[in-house]
Amino acid sequence: MLTMDGRMINNNINQVLNQMQSIEAMAKNHASQAAKSETSGGLKFADMMQNAIDQVNQSQIKAADLGKALEMGDPNVDLAEVMIAMQKSRVSFQALTEVRNKLLTAYQDVMNMPV
Repeated sequence: MLTMDGRMINNNINQVLNQMQSIEAMAKNHASQAAKSETSGGLKFADMMQNAIDQVNQSQIKAADLGKALEMGDPNVDLAEVMIAMQKSRVSFQALTEVRNKLLTAYQDVMNMPV
């Protein structure tokens, strides 16, 4: 899959960058929709967190399935595809963990406020 001139590598890097940019755009869009729905009584924070957890879970399942297919010798599965899916899964899990950590810190700050 790797070529001497690096075209395949550059294509994979460009695909990852494009996907990261689309995820960023979706996050910004989701944040603006959440702000709008908060004023109109729409989605609750707990629902948003549950959706995020479900999406992370789905990406982990997809990465695991692709990895198993590659290990089993499926000719339709490419190593680069598996590696990208695993990286996406890892990054999304880390992002969710950071959101959770920030939420816990904010909760602790509120609980430690003097009354």
